[in-house]
Amino acid sequence: MKDAGYEIAVFPGDGTGPEVVREGQRVLAALAESGPAPWHATEYAGGGQYYLRSGREWDPEGQAAAHRADAILLGAVGWPGATLPNGDIAGRALVLGLRESLDLFANVRPCRLYPGVQHRISGEYREVWSPKNVDMVIVRENTEDLYTPARGRLRRADETEVAIDTRIITRKGAERVIRYAFGLARARARGAPGDGVRRVTCVDKSNVMEGCRFFRETFDRVATEFPEIERDYAYVDAFSQWLVRNPERYNVVVATNMMGDIITDLAAVLQGGMGFASGGNIGAGHGMFEPVHGSAPKYAGKNQVNPFATFFALEQMLRWLGGQHQDARLTGPADRLERALAAVLQSGAARTYDQGGTVTTSGAGDLVLRALREEAR
Repeated sequence: MKDAGYEIAVFPGDGTGPEVVREGQRVLAALAESGPAPWHATEYAGGGQYYLRSGREWDPEGQAAAHRADAILLGAVGWPGATLPNGDIAGRALVLGLRESLDLFANVRPCRLYPGVQHRISGEYREVWSPKNVDMVIVRENTEDLYTPARGRLRRADETEVAIDTRIITRKGAERVIRYAFGLARARARGAPGDGVRRVTCVDKSNVMEGCRFFRETFDRVATEFPEIERDYAYVDAFSQWLVRNPERYNVVVATNMMGDIITDLAAVLQGGMGFASGGNIGAGHGMFEPVHGSAPKYAGKNQVNPFATFFALEQMLRWLGGQHQDARLTGPADRLERALAAVLQSGAARTYDQGGTVTTSGAGDLVLRALREEAR
């Protein structure tokens, strides 16, 4: 427990990021209305739009705050025309940069379908999956694989002839993310929705790729530390259809960085779309949480985007921070927020455009605030 309070560094970022973060800040304030909050949240500038204004990806104060904060909330980064001299997007320092410098090795993506959430398939809104059958967590390695800076181009006469991205899979990187996934399965007492079994599924392409063979070998070695957890295996191409066909089989899934990046966005379809998908970037002592839908520049300033991914990112952040410090002052509000979000979603009153509705970003926030205050009474 931290008597002085927990420091949350908030980076609204670009595009629709400030709009959803604004609603998130309102939710944090509402959670604190019944008593003094054990946290204080401070906003800092950064991202592509800030880069276009200042020539920097973030200000020095924000950079220092991110490294000392107990947790980070990130809205989104990326803006048309905001590109660094090396070709990377401006704002990379807030995402990949922090993953590297804070060693946020586990990307943790919950995938749960709440009653009342609609799904869009082939342009139509309809029920495809039962809410009771979708409740998993995908854990993705977050610091290596094809995302390392082991890449380059061969240019001759000002023309690119070869571009190379080198895949890096290390023993340390594989071991710690796999161990994190097994620990998470141990903590998730309910197990997989379909049969209640606590299992971890290793998703790879070990029938072809050497790095994946090493990842699976490491999976088997780490699994011996968790004899009560069932091991499961899937090649990524087969998994992509099993995930949609039989989501009830999956409890915790672990994957390498690039494959995990792809399957987590596919999994978001199961929970109603990217407007509900939150992610935690978690290390030994640091955590950064975000709605993973990106900055969506074409919707910026329209008060249209779905803020629930940000609300779930806040719930994930408070729960993680409370667990880190064994502090019920954080896990209690996380429980309150989850109950309020579930109630609002089940009512069907907060459907934004991506759900076939007309509710605005701030309108959805108003409904969540009302639910939190009704529960507090």
